[in-house]
Amino acid sequence: MPMPPSPTRVRQRLAPWLLLLLLPALMLLALASGSYSASLSELWAALVPPAAGEAPAMLHSLLWQVRLPRVLAALLLGASLASAGALYQGVLRNPLVSPDILGVSAGAGLGAVLAMLWGWPLAMLQLAAFGGGLVAVLLVYLVSRRVVQRDPLLALVLAGIAVTTVLGAGVSLVKVLADPYDQLPAITWWLLGSLNGVSLADVVWATPVIVLALLPLWLLRWRINLLSLPDEEAASLGLNVQRLRWALIAMATLLTAAVVAFSGMVGWVGLVIPHLARFWVGPDFSRLLPVSLLMGACFVVLVDTLARTLAPAEIPLGVLTALLGGPFLIWVLMRSARP
Repeated sequence: MPMPPSPTRVRQRLAPWLLLLLLPALMLLALASGSYSASLSELWAALVPPAAGEAPAMLHSLLWQVRLPRVLAALLLGASLASAGALYQGVLRNPLVSPDILGVSAGAGLGAVLAMLWGWPLAMLQLAAFGGGLVAVLLVYLVSRRVVQRDPLLALVLAGIAVTTVLGAGVSLVKVLADPYDQLPAITWWLLGSLNGVSLADVVWATPVIVLALLPLWLLRWRINLLSLPDEEAASLGLNVQRLRWALIAMATLLTAAVVAFSGMVGWVGLVIPHLARFWVGPDFSRLLPVSLLMGACFVVLVDTLARTLAPAEIPLGVLTALLGGPFLIWVLMRSARP
């Protein structure tokens, strides 16, 4: 007589399906919530162009031009940052690292604020943020390669901290040079992180990049599990460890830079969500990746809904994620310190 599956195995199998049910519910809640609330029937009616009447026309415009792009952007943001965080934590064999560890966010931030300082249009701002993230990772890679007689992973982390510090100083310098009445408020708001003003064009632009970055992660999920082994053991199994590690870091960089380009600096998602997903389904990347992706999407959709409904004025998304992520990190550190 076969043994029944253990509670852990049942939880691992149910996790993605529960999140797949939760995500549409949170998206409907986000579409219906705001200063102009709507019922499910009104949302359904607003999906098609209105025949007549001012209120349906207003809701149709609000849905398609404001709320739907924002909800889709929140979904992409959470899924990308959580997936990148899970990948970084697996590649670097450290559950407390995040996409910020390689300076991606700092590089994207510097590129974006320079574009704002020079008065570039929105499309160029997004390209500057994207390019800044890629340049930051390249700098981290070059610096870490010059560090000899050190653990390569430790050298990578230390190089990331150093490059992030330098790029952060560059952002501060740009803020000093910016026009305090025109440019500085826009720069400050972008650095705080927000999805206010996101358009469908932003979503359409970012989606192919995100899909192209996620596809290799799924195809290589079994090889990614081997990176949890010491490099010598993984190499003995026929794995080119350094080539695979840097290819995966490049994919994670694409994921992060693609969404930071339209969302600004939204931190902690890439740290908190993969850590929670690992508690739920374990370290196997074939389970960790989809659960992290779905959990990140649910988290950011919910937090963004709270950001625009908790107070009369919108709260920056990055502020709320920091308020939630900081206590979580303290809890993790206290939990790991217990005997």
